[in-house]
Amino acid sequence: MKYLKSSLTAAGLLLAGALSAQTAFHVKAGEVKGEVQPTMWGLFFEDINFGADGGIYAELIKNRSFEFYQPLMGWKIQRKEFNEGEILVQNRGNENPANPRYITVTAKDAKDKSLGMTNEGFRGMGIKKGNRYDFSVMYRQQEPGVKLRLELINAKGEKIGEGELIPNQSGADWKKQSISFVSNAEEPKAKFNIWFEGTGKIDLDMISLFPEDTWKKRPGGMRADMIQLLADMKPGFLRFPGGCIVEGRDLATRYQWKKTIGPIEERQMIVNRWNTEFVHRLTPDYFQTFGLGFFEYFQLAEDIGAEPLPILNCGMACQFNTAEVVPLNELDEYVQDALDLIEFANGDVNTKWGKVRSDMGHPKPFNMKMIGVGNENWGPQYIERLKIFTKALKDKYPEIKIVSSSGTDPNGDRFDYLNTELRRMNTDIIDEHYYRAPEWFLQNAARYDSYDRKGPKIFAGEYAAQSDRIASPNNKNNWKTAIAEAAFLTGLERNADVVVMASYAPLFAHADGWQWTPDLIWVNNLNAYGTPNYYVQKLFSTNKGTHVVPLLLNNDAVTGQNGYYASAVIDKKAGELVIKVVNTSDKAQNADFLIDGVKKLASSGKLIELHGENLEEVNSFENAVAVSPKQREIKVKGRKITAALKPSSLNVIRVKMM
Repeated sequence: MKYLKSSLTAAGLLLAGALSAQTAFHVKAGEVKGEVQPTMWGLFFEDINFGADGGIYAELIKNRSFEFYQPLMGWKIQRKEFNEGEILVQNRGNENPANPRYITVTAKDAKDKSLGMTNEGFRGMGIKKGNRYDFSVMYRQQEPGVKLRLELINAKGEKIGEGELIPNQSGADWKKQSISFVSNAEEPKAKFNIWFEGTGKIDLDMISLFPEDTWKKRPGGMRADMIQLLADMKPGFLRFPGGCIVEGRDLATRYQWKKTIGPIEERQMIVNRWNTEFVHRLTPDYFQTFGLGFFEYFQLAEDIGAEPLPILNCGMACQFNTAEVVPLNELDEYVQDALDLIEFANGDVNTKWGKVRSDMGHPKPFNMKMIGVGNENWGPQYIERLKIFTKALKDKYPEIKIVSSSGTDPNGDRFDYLNTELRRMNTDIIDEHYYRAPEWFLQNAARYDSYDRKGPKIFAGEYAAQSDRIASPNNKNNWKTAIAEAAFLTGLERNADVVVMASYAPLFAHADGWQWTPDLIWVNNLNAYGTPNYYVQKLFSTNKGTHVVPLLLNNDAVTGQNGYYASAVIDKKAGELVIKVVNTSDKAQNADFLIDGVKKLASSGKLIELHGENLEEVNSFENAVAVSPKQREIKVKGRKITAALKPSSLNVIRVKMM
């Protein structure tokens, strides 16, 4: 470690100087040091960078119910002649506080595109040729006679898809009606026109357009290519609905899960706290419609085989913004939300909240096992609230594990205070976060080697190496950051008896709507790709194993000697030994792995290699797999595995144990 640290420079991670031509590692495959939890490698989702609306939630219409602070944001009224009052925004706040606004359209002999509205989508709409698009609207006809002519148009204004909806019901009640049509061209920046024709008066709300090819073809569902990238990682858990949005800039804009379930039109939209967070990336059109709500999060976790980990507000708003807290004598509502959420997830259909879940289409419980109380909260005000939550939750649901915050940083006075108090409480799981330079990740590969084996477990809840600085718009998902994370993850895996969960953050970023970098997966309106960091996470997650075994160099854990970082697990289900070795040096290195504790190894195995040609290399929409895994066969002689390791590479070796 001493040699490694002295060799780090601002220019890169690679070690200078000649290195030994052959290194001999010893793997004690018969000496189990701890179990690898099924939850070990997972996902952190937050609605940042257009992660939900404009992201995995496949709705194409922006501001579909006119609830943005500017009611017609995202819409443009189209008319040949101005007639006062043709399109009015109505507010029925007392009647329907969850969804107060709608529009009234009054048409008089409208034709030939004389009256209409255009929606711009989320930085445009990604439209695929030959794909079906499903339009729906809630309406109330005051004076029948208006029909809706629908058009998808490309960036040049040319029509690439069309349909017609003729309202077929009248009366004082709101009705929902749908039609579908097929696009005849691909377009990344489409817009959507609604032309009103005829004479009449009609109220409109929840104007919606979804592609047919959602995840699992669910109507009103999620964007399939983005979810597939998550499913491919075989994650052990899904943390949701995020981090800072749980807290809100103030308590009025905190995340309240009960307002995100039930019929879509009854879910109460709020502003997204990333709307104006960063001056360098102001996003005034960023709101949370909650079409992606807690039911959908639980369903998604189930779809991809991940344990659900919801995080709830603990009565504290973001301490970087307003630092509002609810008085302790008014905390009951917040605690009850947590108790009710457990009932919603796990309760029988005869319970109040279990019935709500069942009525939404999922009678079977989601079998939630853990819950987070607070996000990056700190100070005694957090501890005193956490104690109240803990008593209430453990009294009623002692089997539920509680995830507690250790604040925003992995060290310092704030961390030390929380770490001490949480261990005194014997909390179940401590959530540690690290947004740091790549060098920090290398220097902290042994962070958990000395942690108390009998104390609380650790959740590495948010981590990402920052190529520039924290929250800088110049951060890159380059190979330099990815290989540093890979080195650090070997330390997490080596200490899997203490570290039970880990997740990179943030997960998604829209190329035209991001606020924060770096991010694991980048998307535009039509495409998505994994960064080098994504492939690091995926290789660890898909080669998880079941039990940790020692991997030693000169009887020490491998934490930087000669540029190496390494860990080993056995996969008892597959009967395989899995070695992960990171070569951070600028030299190709030959390594021998001498395996003890097995009778015999197969005569060959496989080596999965992730390698960057240089530390600045990135993936992109133009070359999504510039840095991506390559697999080759590797020969085994007796109980010795010899591998040629490229410079600056992550290598996963899998060999059958006979």
